[in-house]
Amino acid sequence: MNYLDVSLIRLTGFADDWEERKFADFIDVKSGKDYKHLNSGSIPVYGTGGYMLSVDRALSDIDAIGIGRKGTIDKPYLLKAPFWTVDTLFYAVPKQNIDLQFSLSIFKKINWKKFDESTGVPSLSKTVINSVSVAVPSYEEQQKIGSFFKELDDTIALHQRKIEKLQELKKGYLQKMFC
Repeated sequence: MNYLDVSLIRLTGFADDWEERKFADFIDVKSGKDYKHLNSGSIPVYGTGGYMLSVDRALSDIDAIGIGRKGTIDKPYLLKAPFWTVDTLFYAVPKQNIDLQFSLSIFKKINWKKFDESTGVPSLSKTVINSVSVAVPSYEEQQKIGSFFKELDDTIALHQRKIEKLQELKKGYLQKMFC
């Protein structure tokens, strides 16, 4: 199954059925563009591997989801506006009454590698992304689900930083202890 199975868990206070919809119905997938004609600035440029550099113009002034068109197609991530994306990275903007954090959770749940259209470098197309069907609840439930998963991601990131600090501390102790 490639989407959140609502029969497994529901948030308190919600009982309405989820509607099966294609991404094209609720997400606008846009293409990244070449940035080499732009000057250096404060607007981040993203590719499939994440941040690359900063330029003086934005491609989007709306928060979105970055998903690889070529290369790393299975690691969607949040793009905070303003930003620019290169041509190997699509950016997906939720349409009206669609929660961004909920959409990000759905994008992360999908096994995008199974939609790979290439024989070499992994590739996705807008057509493929738009054709994927997922279950979508009411906007209010999307907001609750999106907030829930954002809070979990924030907690994971906090603990990851703690783990990295402890690993550095351990490395330092090992170097001092076994000089």
